[in-house]
Amino acid sequence: MNRLALWRMGVVGFGSLVVPLDSALNIAFPAITGHFGLPLAGIQWVVISYVLTYGSLMLGIGRLGDILGHARMFRAGLAVSALACLLCALAPSYPLLLACRVLQGVGAALVISVGPALVTAQVPEALRPRALGLYGLMFAAGSVLGPLAGGVLVAAFGWPAVFWFRTPLSLLALLLAWRLPGAPLPARREPFDAPGALLLAAAIGGLLLAVNQARHLGEGGFLAPGLLLLAALAAWGFVARSRRVAHPVLDLSVFRLPGFAALNLAVVLAHMAGFAVLLFVPYHLTGVAGLPTGWGGLVLAVSATGSMAASLAAGWGTGRVPATLLVRLGVGCTGLGLAAIAFWTAATPPPWMLAALLLHGVGLGLLTVAHAEIVTGSLPRAQRGVAGSLAMMTRTLGVVMAASLLTLVFDQVPGGFQQGFAASLGAAALLCVIALLLLTRR
Repeated sequence: MNRLALWRMGVVGFGSLVVPLDSALNIAFPAITGHFGLPLAGIQWVVISYVLTYGSLMLGIGRLGDILGHARMFRAGLAVSALACLLCALAPSYPLLLACRVLQGVGAALVISVGPALVTAQVPEALRPRALGLYGLMFAAGSVLGPLAGGVLVAAFGWPAVFWFRTPLSLLALLLAWRLPGAPLPARREPFDAPGALLLAAAIGGLLLAVNQARHLGEGGFLAPGLLLLAALAAWGFVARSRRVAHPVLDLSVFRLPGFAALNLAVVLAHMAGFAVLLFVPYHLTGVAGLPTGWGGLVLAVSATGSMAASLAAGWGTGRVPATLLVRLGVGCTGLGLAAIAFWTAATPPPWMLAALLLHGVGLGLLTVAHAEIVTGSLPRAQRGVAGSLAMMTRTLGVVMAASLLTLVFDQVPGGFQQGFAASLGAAALLCVIALLLLTRR
C-alpha cells in the first residue's frame, strides 16, 4: 500500500468524520431543550429526523454513486453537510432545527453511502480488507472524539458549537477531496431506478419510525402498526419492481447466497445489542459508580478505543483468517462484554469495568470490518456503492431498534435503576447469542 493510496484513504476517512462526530450532540441535549423550552421527550426528534433521513436514503444513494461516480457523491455530501451544520447552528426555532437536521441527514447519506466504495477504489482488490479496516478505524475515532469535543465546545460556546464546528472540517475535506479519484465508471451509464429507490426509502423509513413508536403500544397508540403496514407495503412494492426492472437499486438475488440473509440479520441484532452500552452505561458510570462526568466519558471511550484497534486488526487479519470467523468472534466478544457489564454494581472494580468495555468495543470493531468485507465481496464490483451502503445500514437499523426496544425492556422491569440496567444488558447479551445461532448457517 503506497503513500498516495494511504493519503487518499485518509482524505476519505477525514471527510467521513462529519457523520460519527454527530456524537458530540448528545452532551448538548440539556442546553437545546432549555433554549427552545422543550420537554425532555422532545429532544428525541433531533436524533430521529437525522437518523431516519440517512438510514432510508443510503441504499438508493449508494446505487446512484455506482452510476454517477462515488467521488462526485462524496463531494456533494461534504458540501451539503457543511451547509446543513451551519444552518443547524443558526436555527431560530425548533421546527427549523429539525428541518436542518433532515438536510444534514441527506449530507450524511451522501458521504457514508460511498465512503467504503471510495476507500476500496484506492487499492488493489487484494488489499480491500485493509482499506476497510482503516475506514473502520477512522469511523470509530470519530465516535471517540465526538463526546470529548462536544463537552469542551458546549462549555465554551454553547449548544450551536456542536453543529458549526463541523462546517470548516467539511469544507477542508471538500478541498482535499476535490480531485479524489473513484472507481472507473462503466462505458455505458445504467439507468437509475428512481421509483424503486423511493419505495425502498419508504420501506426503511417506515420500519425505523414504526420501531421508534413501538414504545407507545401499551398506551393505546396505533401509529406503530400503521407505519409497519406502510413499510411492509412499500417493501412488497420494491421487491415486485426489482424483479421487473433490468437494473434495480439492489439486486435481491444476493440474498439467495447461502447464509447471506442470516448474516445481515445477525449483524443487525449484534449492533442492536452493542448500542446498549451508549444507552445505559453513562447513567451507571455517573449515577451508580459516582464518577464525575468527565471521567465517565473517558471510561466510556474505552469501548470505542477497542473498536479502533480491532478495526485495524481485522483489516490486516482478513485474508489470513476467514471473514466469517471474524464476524463470529466479533459477535461473541460483544456478547461476553455485555454479559459482564450486566453484573456491574456500585462495588465493581474499575479494572473490571474497563476490561468489559474494551471487550465490547473489540467485538464491534471486528464485526463491522469483517461484515463489510463479506458484503463488498459478495456483490459485483460495479455495485460497490450499494455494498457499502448495505453494510452501513445494518448498523443504523441496529442502533434505532436498540434505542426503542431496549429502553422498552428497561422501562418494563420493576424495581430501581440497577434492576432495569441488568435486565437490559442481559437482553442485549441474549441478542448476541441469537446472532451467533444465525451465523451457524454457512
